[in-house]
Amino acid sequence: MPTPDTHFDEAIRLFDAANREDPTLEPGTDGQLVPKELLYAQRMTACLARVAPAAPVAVQLAARCQHIRRWSIPRQSFPMTRPGYHQWRNTLKKYHAELAGELLAQAGYEPELIARVQQLVQKLHLKDDPEVQLLEDVICLVFLEYYFLPFAAQHSEDKVIEIVQKTWPKMTSRGHELALQLPLPPEALALIGKALEE
Repeated sequence: MPTPDTHFDEAIRLFDAANREDPTLEPGTDGQLVPKELLYAQRMTACLARVAPAAPVAVQLAARCQHIRRWSIPRQSFPMTRPGYHQWRNTLKKYHAELAGELLAQAGYEPELIARVQQLVQKLHLKDDPEVQLLEDVICLVFLEYYFLPFAAQHSEDKVIEIVQKTWPKMTSRGHELALQLPLPPEALALIGKALEE
């Protein structure tokens, strides 16, 4: 009879195998090229372990599969408008949840746990569910630490400030504290500070 730890290890293995197929490569911590979504998943896990080392298994699993096979539904497959963007994001959430559910079932998890991970991945009841909120904090922290400056380099300062101002209210006060403690370069801190002043 498999133990819950066996289920967990198998689920992580399946998630990582799916994300390892990402054709886009990015340099990891050691400079080696790593599939983009595999690297993102690893960063999510590492951040969650720092922020909430005793996080429930469902949150740990949801963090690992947050962007699972995200490249399968490219942004360009939807209209390049604000409504098109929201449609793309909502489609992705459902896709991630469905795929995660299939892989969790393969790993031997019961339907109740699978449903919980799917709720978390889709960020249902964000402001009313502490575990969804914890996951959102981690998502925002990972974005700020690893993806904020590359994003800023591709967009106008006004757009960057707007994104920070939209991101900040999604986080808890503890998330805010942790964000301001991140080892960010001065230019990133300056942009965040400017956004929060306005």
